[in-house]
Amino acid sequence: MLEKLDMTKKLNKTEYSEQIKSAQSRLRKLEYKMYKNKLPVLCVFEGWDAAGKGGAIKRLTEMLDPRGFTVSSYAAPHGEDRSHQYLWRFWRNLPRTGHLAIFDRSYYGRVLVERVEGFAKEAEWQRAYQEINEFESHQAAFGMAVCKFWLHITPEEQLRRFRGRELDPFRQYKLTEEDWRNRAKIPEYTAAVEDMLVRTSTPHAPWTVVEANDKQYARVKVVETAVECVMNHLN
Repeated sequence: MLEKLDMTKKLNKTEYSEQIKSAQSRLRKLEYKMYKNKLPVLCVFEGWDAAGKGGAIKRLTEMLDPRGFTVSSYAAPHGEDRSHQYLWRFWRNLPRTGHLAIFDRSYYGRVLVERVEGFAKEAEWQRAYQEINEFESHQAAFGMAVCKFWLHITPEEQLRRFRGRELDPFRQYKLTEEDWRNRAKIPEYTAAVEDMLVRTSTPHAPWTVVEANDKQYARVKVVETAVECVMNHLN
């Protein structure tokens, strides 16, 4: 699936400026309709390291009323989170009616990093596909709109961005030893991503794969997809 993507898609500065403003304005108008119609919306962001998840989330929320959305970032569980079933900490941050919740990484770590790094046993991550589908099915039955994004970049583009972070003192903190370790396992992670996309893309919670080599194209596609998702659930 990933090999068939057209990774040359891009927007010039003028196209980006026009399209991102249009999409953000539409989403801003929909935010009030979400609130009025008590529609909860969940946007899940996954993707390669340095794929631009943070930048996409920033553009998604840039024109929204801050009272209407939350952003939750997830890393490895610690403390109390480790004493519960892995989905527990995500339940607590689901959007209430009329609001948008954004997950910067998510419960899909179970079938990605935990699978590849051996933090979960094979029986556990194999079982997780059904658990996640049922979890999202529960939210859809409640009336929640679920939008899921995989931001995809090529290994060459990822390396270019890593090198850029190394040289930029204001962005060096974004590059960690873990990022380099993950990069060394690209084949294993690619297999895990392919399985995830096939086994957890459902009619009520489909994946949108975003060609993210060009950040401007990726940001527009994310915001436009979110607009379409919300509109489909309001109609």
